[in-house]
Amino acid sequence: MNYDLAMMALDGLARAPLTVERQGDTIVFTGIAASFKELARLCLLIGGGEAEPADSFELQPGRHVTAASPLVALRLR
Repeated sequence: MNYDLAMMALDGLARAPLTVERQGDTIVFTGIAASFKELARLCLLIGGGEAEPADSFELQPGRHVTAASPLVALRLR
């Protein structure tokens, strides 16, 4: 996995965090377009051919997602 690209995406989310909240049985991600591009970049990195099952990202409350949002973990199975 390209860790430089991953760090750039995480830095981008730190500048424009997503909001993650539960609305009934639905998990809702809210943010500006740039935030979704960075989230997509992280998903593409995990889904790439270089990724290994141990690869993961944690989007931390107050840093990558808003302070009121729960921790979000992106893990490869």
